Amino acid sequence: MSTVNGLPAHVLLVHIVVVLVPLTALALIAAALWPRAARRLGVLLPVLAFVALVSVPLTTQAGEWLERHVGDDALVRRHTELGDGLLPWALGLFLLATLVWWAARTTDGGRLSALPVRVAVGVLSVAVAAGAVVDVYRIGDSGAKAAWHDAYDKTAQGN
Repeated sequence: MSTVNGLPAHVLLVHIVVVLVPLTALALIAAALWPRAARRLGVLLPVLAFVALVSVPLTTQAGEWLERHVGDDALVRRHTELGDGLLPWALGLFLLATLVWWAARTTDGGRLSALPVRVAVGVLSVAVAAGAVVDVYRIGDSGAKAAWHDAYDKTAQGN
């Protein structure tokens, strides 16, 4: 996918990633730490994580197309390099979301009811969720800098 209504697809698709990855991270943390939340979220948790996962390579691919259509810029290259690192985080969110959902499907507290296992899954979920959110922030910040670093007059005065 390269353009949508004449706009680069990347600038539209990136909003899906920026919303869904942190939302999935928050839902995963809630579900991993509170089995009741996992049961209430149900299948929505792995579905949300799957949509977030699929949106990452689509957005990355659209970004690579856009990179070939803008001037050579170190900030754009840095943004592209950072963007390539999000897929493992999104995959981790999906795998953990699926595990937490699967474990919470029983009414007796879930298949991960042993305290050491629940603690391990909770800690891992918090770590992967935090890593994914931090990575989305870093990628977004670098993308904003690449797009706006010389696109406006810093000294202009408003009317």
